[in-house]
Amino acid sequence: MRIVFFGTPQFAVPSLERLFAQSDFEVLAVVTQPDKRRGRGGKVTPSAVKAAALGQNCPIWQPARIKKDTETLAKLDALQADAFVVIAYGQILSPEILDMPRLGCINAHGSILPTYRGAAPIQWCIHSGATTTGVTTMLMDVGMDTGPMLLKEAIPIGLSDNAWSIAEKLSLLSADLLATTLQKLQQQVIRPVAQNDKQATYAPLIQKEDYGLDWHQTAKAIHDKVRGFYPSCTTQFRGRDLKVIETVPLGSQYWAQLPASLAAIEQSYQAAEITQNAAPGTVISLLKKHGPVVQTSEGHLLLREVKPAGKRALSGWDFANGSRLETGERLGIEKETAGGKANT
Repeated sequence: MRIVFFGTPQFAVPSLERLFAQSDFEVLAVVTQPDKRRGRGGKVTPSAVKAAALGQNCPIWQPARIKKDTETLAKLDALQADAFVVIAYGQILSPEILDMPRLGCINAHGSILPTYRGAAPIQWCIHSGATTTGVTTMLMDVGMDTGPMLLKEAIPIGLSDNAWSIAEKLSLLSADLLATTLQKLQQQVIRPVAQNDKQATYAPLIQKEDYGLDWHQTAKAIHDKVRGFYPSCTTQFRGRDLKVIETVPLGSQYWAQLPASLAAIEQSYQAAEITQNAAPGTVISLLKKHGPVVQTSEGHLLLREVKPAGKRALSGWDFANGSRLETGERLGIEKETAGGKANT
């Protein structure tokens, strides 16, 4: 099969590498986003997909706006490709582009469609507390992840999984599912299935305000937000930002779901002296070698890894020792509400 690959971040790399490696696919060209300045030094750096494609003896095109780039459009059309493969490219393809390949444009989306259509399916899926996710391959149309579905495969989400660990698993799954999808399309043994729009949910781009933690939510809801929006959730500590990177919800309903590496937390928690009737956001205990335990609206949450403003990331225990944290201190911002002050 003659393939043009569209993609940009690391998530798309395993799929591209699979297409390069299998002899029944020929990658005619790779289309990716322009090089950008990245990191503290502002060095101009290629996308992960471009870096993976270098040395593969195929053209790499980086149009700033592909729908308006007449030169790139002409080159794409001239290739007469069997299929365009699109994974996290980062630009919307016009109907003109969608109609170019013989078999259509094939996308591998990081959710079980029609749930979590949109730009951040992995993050919002974990944020919602879902216990499964997966990959759906589909034929693209002009909508946002609305095209007819081809193949699906699901994986479980563990209590300690976060957006990065799930993205790594789904990127490998995408490579497998995509190759199978293309082969079945070529053999005409796969039938596209329309999505049920009534079952659709959406996963929009994450905004800065989405990262703030509200200690009036439950321990499980806060934990899901921390791992879903990993590693960017924030609260306030002594008037400064504190990034909360890893948490563990505490209680009998969670012990069996924790990996063996965290088994010692159960023993420490059960032996700890816990302050009762504390306000949400209050540090109610310090678990030795593990970190501070925070009261929420329902349940207790261990801060296992945090990053104070202007400092490196620390284990919860090192943070507690380094800041001389004491039980009774509160996290969050006190703000005026109609009923008085609320800690968020």
